[in-house]
Amino acid sequence: MPSAPLLVSALRGSAVPRPPIWLMRQAGRYLPEYRELRQRSGDFLRFCYTPELAAEATLQPIRRYELDAAILFCDILVVPDALGWPVTFAEGVGPRLEPLRDLAAMERLGLEGFAQRLAPVYAAIREVRRGLPDETALIGFAGAPWTLAAYMIEGGGSGEFYAARVLALHDPLAFAKLIDLLTEATARHLDAQIAAGVDVVQLFDSWAGILSAQAFESWCVAPAARIVSRLKTAWPKVPVIAFPRGAGVRYRDFLMAVPVDGLGLDTTVPLAWAREALAGVCLQGNLDPAALLAGGVVACREARRIVETMGARPFVFNLGHGVLPETDPAAVGALVDYVKSVRLPARAGP
Repeated sequence: MPSAPLLVSALRGSAVPRPPIWLMRQAGRYLPEYRELRQRSGDFLRFCYTPELAAEATLQPIRRYELDAAILFCDILVVPDALGWPVTFAEGVGPRLEPLRDLAAMERLGLEGFAQRLAPVYAAIREVRRGLPDETALIGFAGAPWTLAAYMIEGGGSGEFYAARVLALHDPLAFAKLIDLLTEATARHLDAQIAAGVDVVQLFDSWAGILSAQAFESWCVAPAARIVSRLKTAWPKVPVIAFPRGAGVRYRDFLMAVPVDGLGLDTTVPLAWAREALAGVCLQGNLDPAALLAGGVVACREARRIVETMGARPFVFNLGHGVLPETDPAAVGALVDYVKSVRLPARAGP
């Protein structure tokens, strides 16, 4: 039997010779080959829904850097789009949606035809699998219900998402109905990605950190627990990573309630605290993307500090957020080479 990819082994808690490395937004605008591909593709969402283009974007950083995992090139907002809430992307601006502000508007959403609309995403997974080395894991992903709801209600990106937070407080029943629908859709989307061939899935809750303590429990923790528990029942051997960005000390509350294998840490999390407080899970993170932007020497220096802090405990090297578009590809190469040169001290079992 072939051995599991290094990332999968680490997420299962097995002893590994070095930390696996992959990077959020490792396929993106910092790569010249990606920019050339995008110039030929037109609309961004059409790019995500074209299997050969999405597969090529997914594989580009693997060819260049031989990372330990590829993450499917897609976008979290394909889920609301497939539910019937159209999404557009304006160049240099980001996503644009019609603001969803009441229960009547929510009646336009539905799961009928959901899987069919996302079929090109699953076709891209099968295309990637054909071009991916056996030792390289393939990661699927989805946005968490709160983050998706925030974009839908706000009508796009925002630093604070006040409209979403106000609706959750003003009309909690309507908001709960939206979260329930998004929870079901997200679970189906991740399930279909696993069925198509991904080895690992990650749940991105990019705006978890702006929620109050009670809202965090209701709109971040509870939906994630439902999604992950459902995946674990259907696919017990497939590792699940969660990334409730900005959760701070509430990472511990999240971990107590959500049965994940990996927990992504954002840049603000002190690793010495995380190493002790977040036991029983493989941690992932949390190099500052600015360190990578500063160049390979700085990135490797900071990476060394992270590796030394984490020691031999189960750990996946990553950033605390995504690769910035202005990043020098050579800096990414230097970072990958450094992490792949690390040799971890032996430990006794998982």
